[in-house]
Amino acid sequence: MTRHINHAGRLTIAAAGLAAAMVAVTPANAQDAPNQPPRGWFKFCVKQNDSDVCNVQNFAIADNGQLLAKISLVEIKGKVNRKILSVTVPSLRLIPPGVGIQVDDGKAQKLEYVSCYPDHCLASARLDDTLVASFKKGQKLTLTSVNVQNQPNPIDVSLSGFTGAFDGPPVKESDLQDREKKLQEFVAKNNEDFAKKLKEEQEKAKQGK
Repeated sequence: MTRHINHAGRLTIAAAGLAAAMVAVTPANAQDAPNQPPRGWFKFCVKQNDSDVCNVQNFAIADNGQLLAKISLVEIKGKVNRKILSVTVPSLRLIPPGVGIQVDDGKAQKLEYVSCYPDHCLASARLDDTLVASFKKGQKLTLTSVNVQNQPNPIDVSLSGFTGAFDGPPVKESDLQDREKKLQEFVAKNNEDFAKKLKEEQEKAKQGK
């Protein structure tokens, strides 16, 4: 499923693509748990052609390093002025349900899928001030997609730290690089552990255990 992208959409996807390579960073006063990837809301800004693009993001990452969900609030200023909300979820999703986004016990809003790839699907909608305000007041964000077995997959994301990231200054490039390195190390370590466990199970199976 692919939709034609206009100039504003290309800017948004370019910003999202850049952010996908960067790890979510925690607020300065937060501490990452040992052996866990950096988590939390962060903002980074880049120059895209003649426009300034700022992106407030958070990643939901499983303990095995799998990306469960990514949410982005993008604001573009310049020749193009636009605000966009996008959510990335794993692939093998049912398209018609889209992605449900719910703050606390409020009414869920549906985001239509824009495109799906072998490793993820992207849904988006126009970002308005009312939704941003609900994020600032809320405690928890629930993102729900439906897999090909027709089972809802809700992912909870804490809204703690959102206001500081949204209203505060963007993180420094050096901080992003440091967090990216930590995430890469976390994923590599978990992949290594998974491969080791898989080999052990294969050996047990060969021995009839």
